[in-house]
Amino acid sequence: MHDRFSRLTSLSASLLLALSVSGTHLRAESMSPGQANQACGSPSSIDDGWEIASPDDVGMDGAQLCSIAARLEQRATAVHSIVVIRHGKLVFEQYFPGYDQPWGQTDGQYEFAATTKHDMRSATKSVTSLLVGIAIDRKLIAGVDEPVLKFFPDSAAVKQPGWDAITLRHLLTMSSGITWDEARAWTDPKNDEPHLVFEADPIGYVLAKPVAAPPDVLWAYNGGGTELLGNILEHVSGKPLETFAREMLFQPLGITDVEWKTYKNGKIAAAAGLRLRPRDAAKIGQLVLNHGRWKGQQIVPADWIAQSITPRFQAVGYFGGTLFYGYQWWMGRSLAGGKEIKWVAAFGWGGQRVFIVPELDLVVMTSAAQYGQPKEGLAAIDILSNIVIPSVRDAH
Repeated sequence: MHDRFSRLTSLSASLLLALSVSGTHLRAESMSPGQANQACGSPSSIDDGWEIASPDDVGMDGAQLCSIAARLEQRATAVHSIVVIRHGKLVFEQYFPGYDQPWGQTDGQYEFAATTKHDMRSATKSVTSLLVGIAIDRKLIAGVDEPVLKFFPDSAAVKQPGWDAITLRHLLTMSSGITWDEARAWTDPKNDEPHLVFEADPIGYVLAKPVAAPPDVLWAYNGGGTELLGNILEHVSGKPLETFAREMLFQPLGITDVEWKTYKNGKIAAAAGLRLRPRDAAKIGQLVLNHGRWKGQQIVPADWIAQSITPRFQAVGYFGGTLFYGYQWWMGRSLAGGKEIKWVAAFGWGGQRVFIVPELDLVVMTSAAQYGQPKEGLAAIDILSNIVIPSVRDAH
């Protein structure tokens, strides 16, 4: 689950406090000179397709949103970016400098701004799921009940008992039953995830795994299944996964600055490799909120979105087992003002989160570098539940 490559340090609390006191964006090199004087959380004017509005325009309390930096200091947790969308309009964004180890780049201190890409880590899985839905809609794949071995007729899995019963749906819901364990230290040889990085044939590694239980019996977090889905997409489209994604998803969304990283073995990381600008990651959330539509264009079938965010399994063993899992999407809830508010989310290791709150017409995106930290993800859910949702003055 964790896409772990090294231990990262957290953002200094003193710097966060300085930011909260100043109430302004810290200017990065990629930002225009005038942006340094913007009001707290005021979105940058970038031609990326977002309509910009003030929190007041969409029924939100801007002053409450501006308390996010102080809340982070109070909690002693760090993030790199926060983006808030309401009623399809970008109303708040804030960026904080800090230590990061971006995939393929030198680790160290980085400035973050609206034009800075960030690792999405396992939030990539949710994007891969959208691409599967597009492929089914384009008749490249018959449906989720297609057997996995249909796409790998010469693999070792053909000889493994139980593999013939595994379908694409089982990969999407992480209920395939194959032996897989990512809940171990990165250096533990029994952790399956590093094999995706270092094996010469990572797809072969996944297909050679024995089956521990029949499909639909055991839910187990499994990035290997997502890698199979990515490989299948390449097979049926006849294109590299990144090319297929650009043509079918990113270009229609107006996402032009994107990277999809490869593992050290050269295999594109369908489970973890996306790097996106936070504002572009929020577009993915808005797409799901809009039932697959963006600016009047149906990019992903509405039915696929509905299937993807339908709770199918209790995510036993992860986040206290309080979350549900769909087609590579998480489902949970927040308590705000004495009321339970349901949400859907893409989760990435280290604090990458895209929250979709349908009943409030709200999308919240965070990025961070809380890799392997006890407080990983705390900042994101705290901001969502205790600041952003309560800042909504109306439910319409």
